[in-house]
Amino acid sequence: MVDSSGDADDKLAYFQAVTGIEDAGLCLEILDAHGWDLETAVSAITTSTSGAAPSAAVASADDAGSSDQGRNSVRSIEESPEIVGRIVANTGNPPSSLAWKVIQLPFSVISGGLGLVSSAVGLGIWIAGGVLSHSLGALSWAAGRGRGDSEVSPLISLSAGSAEALRFIEAFEREYGGEGRTRPNFVSNGFMEALQTSQNSFKLLFVYLHSPDHPDTPVFCEGTLCSQVVAEFVNENFVSWGGSIRATEGFKMSNSLKASRFPFCAIVMAAANQRIALLQQIEGPKSPQEFLTILQKVVEESAPVLLAARLDEEERRNTRRLREEQDAAYRAALEADQARERQRREEQERIEREAAEAERKRKEEEEALERAAREADEKEAALERRRQEKALSLGTEPEKGPDVTQVLVRFPTGERKERRFHSSATIESLYDYVDSLGCLKTENYKLVSNFPRVVYSTEKYQLSLREAGLHPHASLFVELDA
Repeated sequence: MVDSSGDADDKLAYFQAVTGIEDAGLCLEILDAHGWDLETAVSAITTSTSGAAPSAAVASADDAGSSDQGRNSVRSIEESPEIVGRIVANTGNPPSSLAWKVIQLPFSVISGGLGLVSSAVGLGIWIAGGVLSHSLGALSWAAGRGRGDSEVSPLISLSAGSAEALRFIEAFEREYGGEGRTRPNFVSNGFMEALQTSQNSFKLLFVYLHSPDHPDTPVFCEGTLCSQVVAEFVNENFVSWGGSIRATEGFKMSNSLKASRFPFCAIVMAAANQRIALLQQIEGPKSPQEFLTILQKVVEESAPVLLAARLDEEERRNTRRLREEQDAAYRAALEADQARERQRREEQERIEREAAEAERKRKEEEEALERAAREADEKEAALERRRQEKALSLGTEPEKGPDVTQVLVRFPTGERKERRFHSSATIESLYDYVDSLGCLKTENYKLVSNFPRVVYSTEKYQLSLREAGLHPHASLFVELDA
């Protein structure tokens, strides 16, 4: 049962904003069917329209009763054809058969006015003093510490949060972006990563919770949030994070920040013990000037805290750098002493190694010279044998006659050699003739004729002189390969 009519009105308005069901009577029936447990009632509806069910949360033994109650309530809705039909008529989707328990953020929100923020302590840890804090959950985002580690598991992994953030940015850009339009530069990370980014950059975190079905949302996004003056101010002074309340993390943040009216924006900053300081809530439609005035006031009043945090971090950085320099100087002196002793030993070892290496190289060089001379003699003898073999293969030079071809060969040195061949002799016999002369120190060459230029390469070796067009006279020159 609901405690008061005011509380009932607040829950009814929030339920309508989140689920998009306009029929107030139907909403009252659903809330009443769930014992006015807002989380359970919303879960029964939103799981069918969110596109992807959240991952299962590990609840404590104290939550068992409420979980059973939520499942019983969901079954009571599904078993009522009338209610199911009305939900389908309002949302376009039937309620899901799987209920999920919303577990709020694992930190406390410190709520209060900006004037209450008093100091900054620790590396980027800011505390709002003299304000009321209230716990919003008991589930850790990071690995737990202590005995209860195995009993705690994250509801949303950072990768899942980043994926939701990216989908929100893409949808927002499609709806309200466009060429020449300005908009807040929402980070494509989960909320906790965005909070860490703002903390590291010594900026406040601007949070926008998007209610796609709220009638004021389009006007607010187009006229205020995406106005040039507001978007530029937000991008310059804040780290921005946005999420849809129909997505898991966006819905969790709406619960944690107790969003009751939409459009909803908040300014938060990191505080101690995985808590956040809620500096400002901006609920309901606002003109660009009204919105900008609120943001400017937040920035002005938080400037001393951010400056103190930045100076504190710089002081810690300088202290750490000085300590590192002192440690480095000590290590350098110690290493210098060790290096001198090591150098003395290494020098002695080097002298001995060099003497041994010099002796080894002397022997290797002598052996190499002997081997090279031997190989050169063998190569020269092989070439000489080859020349003799090719000279013998040519046979006797024929006398002049109609079937005899006169061949003139010019060498790169200008030397000329001339010989007669039978017209049936092959191109290969010309190469044998050149090789047999011993005028070249290489075997990498080609016989070429000019006018027209013809290269008699290996594929023409078997052509006869007559077939190659060299009969009865041929003038060739030797062209060395590059």
